[in-house]
Amino acid sequence: MDAIIFIVLLVVVIFFFKRLSNTVFFIAIFDILLRILTFLRDNTFKEVKDFLGKYCPENIPHIISKYAKGNLYKILVWVYVILMIIFLYYVIRIFIKRKKF
Repeated sequence: MDAIIFIVLLVVVIFFFKRLSNTVFFIAIFDILLRILTFLRDNTFKEVKDFLGKYCPENIPHIISKYAKGNLYKILVWVYVILMIIFLYYVIRIFIKRKKF
């Protein structure tokens, strides 16, 4: 179910924005959100742990590992890593442009 939601959201972002940078930012924001929810799951009280443990995956590679095995898993994780490298490039470029000396 979590993979279907992620894929639908990704298709919507690609359809409306049609730029690689927007897609990369969406994937990075989604992954950061999942990692924050994982932190909250691991460091809060029992009710929150149960709810987040049941409904929220840990991160995007965890979703990939749940539904893909073998070479497909490796390919998808490498695509994810490349997208994170592109995200890092965009963030550094924005940081350098906005930095005033």
